[in-house]
Amino acid sequence: MAKAGKELYVGSLSYDVTEYELQKLFAVAGTVTSMHLIRDPDTGQFKGCGYVRMSTEAEARDAIDSLDGAWLIDKHITVSYANPQKMKASGGGAKTLPRWRIEAAEKKAAEKKAAAAAPAGKPAAKPAGAKPAAKPAAKPVDAKPAAKTAGAKPAGARPAAAKAGGSRAAGAAKSAGSKPASRPGTPKPGSRTGKR
Repeated sequence: MAKAGKELYVGSLSYDVTEYELQKLFAVAGTVTSMHLIRDPDTGQFKGCGYVRMSTEAEARDAIDSLDGAWLIDKHITVSYANPQKMKASGGGAKTLPRWRIEAAEKKAAEKKAAAAAPAGKPAAKPAGAKPAAKPAAKPVDAKPAAKTAGAKPAGARPAAAKAGGSRAAGAAKSAGSKPASRPGTPKPGSRTGKR
């Protein structure tokens, strides 16, 4: 049996019961301070049970004595002391964070603390692992792009015939370590088309 207290479990409730009707029934035994009907979190459908909190332990005991087995709408209800909620090992309650997440939060907090502790005239010291921000290259304001001539190529460019696979088009050149393309019309090994 659960430990005596102010919290009561009410079971075998009709699916048509309302909080008002339950409040009215338990008001016979004393003052109801709170009430919670259990619903399915996904569908919102009433589960047929709930919790009622009375103002004193004496009223809770009186409610159990007088209302356990009472008829409400179309069912006999059960009233008992509510079992205290226990924390589950996994699932409910506060979850523990992975170690990498904790380390990242500690690092961020240390950076904030260092930034707040730094004097106003000096920039804050960066942590050892921080990378410097990349600065964009400064361009002269009046500089114009060089005009391209129709036949001009960059200085390090090779002619199209000198590239890998000399007979290929300039845009279709492959790197030296890649596999050669299969010939058109021949099936690839392992495919279901072609001769076996």
